[in-house]
Amino acid sequence: MAAISPWLSSPQSFSNPRVSTRYSSRRCTSLPAVVCAQEHHQILSRDQVGMKRRELTLHIASSAFFLPLIVSPAFAETIASEAFRVYTDEANKFEISIPQDWQVGQAAEPNGFKSITAFYPEETSTYNVSVAITGLGPDFTRMESFGKVEAFAETLVSGLDRSWQKPAGVTAKLVDSRSSKGFYYIEYTLQNPGEARKHLYSAIGMATNGWYNRLYTVTGQFTDEESGDQSSKIQKAVKSFKFI
Repeated sequence: MAAISPWLSSPQSFSNPRVSTRYSSRRCTSLPAVVCAQEHHQILSRDQVGMKRRELTLHIASSAFFLPLIVSPAFAETIASEAFRVYTDEANKFEISIPQDWQVGQAAEPNGFKSITAFYPEETSTYNVSVAITGLGPDFTRMESFGKVEAFAETLVSGLDRSWQKPAGVTAKLVDSRSSKGFYYIEYTLQNPGEARKHLYSAIGMATNGWYNRLYTVTGQFTDEESGDQSSKIQKAVKSFKFI
């Protein structure tokens, strides 16, 4: 299993249909890293299912991504209200409401994921929302394939925690977990020693593209300092996610 690095420390590549660019690290803030994972198209034996379930759970935990990239004109955006607009991804069959003035971009090299779409404010910040899509094998047909939401959340967060190391690493704490309408909702915090604590709110669901199942992880994040202004906005965006 790949080791988990809780914070992103290097620039990532993004692209749109016309431009390919690599963002400078000074524009990026430290965020949870994306962990490379195998594709899960092969049929798994019964002995492998438990191991693969844990690998996928830890893969999910790392799917909060980062942001500033080029706005892609290939997707539809319609105005939902003065404060929010609806972003529709026809190719990946989902829509989400995002703040009206936020930008949209995609990872050119999604690093083990099928697709990563990020939503972020124009100014440099640490708060954002991302949608990461992962391929699944035939053994995973619904969220309950990962176990009940409480156990799933505990595995996800404990897999990120490194507070027991010497010297201590990132501290991960579960805040809340619940299941609703086919989605698992997980709220947790991450804090590196000497750094601001980050709050992460994720909605995780499953859908098929006609050939194989795919896992969608929608994650919003913000720091303690930003919670007063951004908490409700980011949770509203994450909760608005739906398949089309």
